Amino acid sequence: MSTTLFTEKAYIGGKFITGKKTFPVINPATGRSIGTVPDLTIEDTKKAIKAAEKAWLDWKNVSVGDRCRLVRKIFELIDEHKEEIAEIMTKESGKPLTESLVEVDYANSFMEWFSEEGKRAYGETIPSTKPGTRLATIKQGVGVVAAITPWNFPLAMITRKVAPALVAGCTVVLKPASQTPFSALALAKIAELAGIPKGVLHIITSKDSKGVGKELATNTLVRKISFTGSTSVGITLMQQAATTVKRVSMELGGNAPFIVFDDADIDKAVEGALAGKFRNAGQTCVAVNRFYVQEGIYQEFSERLITAVKKLKVGDGLKKGIQVGPLINKDGLEKVKNHVEDALAKGATIGTGGKVIKDLFFEPTVLLHVPHQAAIAQEETFGPICSLFSFKTEEEAITLANDTPFGLAAYFYSSNIFRCQRVAEGIESGMVGINTGMVSNASAPFGGIKQSGLGREGAKYGLDEYVEVKYLCYGA
Repeated sequence: MSTTLFTEKAYIGGKFITGKKTFPVINPATGRSIGTVPDLTIEDTKKAIKAAEKAWLDWKNVSVGDRCRLVRKIFELIDEHKEEIAEIMTKESGKPLTESLVEVDYANSFMEWFSEEGKRAYGETIPSTKPGTRLATIKQGVGVVAAITPWNFPLAMITRKVAPALVAGCTVVLKPASQTPFSALALAKIAELAGIPKGVLHIITSKDSKGVGKELATNTLVRKISFTGSTSVGITLMQQAATTVKRVSMELGGNAPFIVFDDADIDKAVEGALAGKFRNAGQTCVAVNRFYVQEGIYQEFSERLITAVKKLKVGDGLKKGIQVGPLINKDGLEKVKNHVEDALAKGATIGTGGKVIKDLFFEPTVLLHVPHQAAIAQEETFGPICSLFSFKTEEEAITLANDTPFGLAAYFYSSNIFRCQRVAEGIESGMVGINTGMVSNASAPFGGIKQSGLGREGAKYGLDEYVEVKYLCYGA
């Protein structure tokens, strides 16, 4: 592995540090360690928070132009080191190298977007009803931000928090997933090369997710916490953050429906299904979890989908031509196996796949005639499984799509523009893909409703998450 950006040290107070204990990071494709990182403690986290608070007093007064120029420099350096970062990402997460390269570009798009959008945190002048009084608002960074990110997108989940925070004038204490810390540490090296001042960014590597998470959520110096992960953990962090009345952003679990109407372009729908389901072996929060296909085209769609799924190549992501990598760990594999077994026990049949290949690799699978009482209908699978349900009417499709406590992403295919408008408005979801299986874009708001979260990332709304609106009243 290239060593330019690869480091086995955490990053606190502008220094790369070791710890009393370390833990290994395992490549899920090989089962072998790719390195170790410090297993930092709650005390280390407190030190990082204090350093971030101290740095914030200076960083908030750096001009927005200079802050944006530094973030732009990070963008340029990430682009320069794209191949190396992608290699690190594939080795720690298992995703195919082609996907890692796409993720680096996607992650970096947030650096580019917010390096420009940071200059547009506009205040306003408000007409006063009292003679001689002048009213105005300004926007200022919230302060120290705690960010907790997952393993499935080791860089993109970080940059869409860090980029807006930095341009807003905030300092950041980041806790990346213990499975994938090296992408975060590579970003720390790049931030240092870009000239980000010491103490503005901190990377806490630790296996004590609960302890570190609680400290970040309850420490009075932290003004905001941004979390991407499961709904259950998000609820706990929200409860903990409430004790100090912190601002929170939560991007939580999903259960995305994918509806194919009988007037859809079936080939395009199959193409979108592959993109929306098998990216990162189905381990994404916006991955399709439930396929609802109108009964008149159910047979044709399922046959074409099965044919396409059978062609997918599974294996080590560093090997050429691989499209589907391993599950992240044994727990992830067991959940996929349990969902398949449960669906089959309740009456579903296998169109293709359905078995473990070896180690953490699971066959890309299509389940047919899945009953609505199957666990996979209500729980996020996080694996390479297409579960196909049938429906009769548009109204039924919308009802089924909304029959979940989650509302992150949804997708549907139709060539009827009026139906597209009705269904898009009727589906309870923060994001809707219409005739596409991909919705993520730095210039668009990413986030969910119901138990899928609070707040938005990306777009101008993503910047608003890191600023406070201050009202100024000038007397006569």
